[in-house]
Amino acid sequence: MGKVLMIGAGGVATVAAFKIAQNADVFTDFMIASRTKSKCDKIVEAIGNPNIKTAQVDADDVEQLKALFNDYKPELVINLALPYQDLTIMEACLACGCSYLADSYTHQTLTASREGEGSVVDVLVQCKRRVDRVQE
Repeated sequence: MGKVLMIGAGGVATVAAFKIAQNADVFTDFMIASRTKSKCDKIVEAIGNPNIKTAQVDADDVEQLKALFNDYKPELVINLALPYQDLTIMEACLACGCSYLADSYTHQTLTASREGEGSVVDVLVQCKRRVDRVQE
């Protein structure tokens, strides 16, 4: 899976960030972006991994999103921003050729599985590991 960019820095995003950080063998390069960069920085500080990158982006602005995507070049964008920002983020992903993970399912599963398995991040990890086994 490699490079992952997560948009959002609220409660659900914090849970997702910890899950992603716990699976650094799958998510080898990770960035958290939000309108308020200091929130992203606090998540990174709580995780304790200074290699996680952060950025400021207005998820309502397609051009800002495209600039960030073109600069960072994520393989996957996980949208944990506000629901009304889905279309701008999807539009930027389409324009830049990034895979997109919708937030509605993610909100439900990450909230329901804070400590256990079964979150979207866990599913992505399992998929990546299966692909790796097939390619060996």
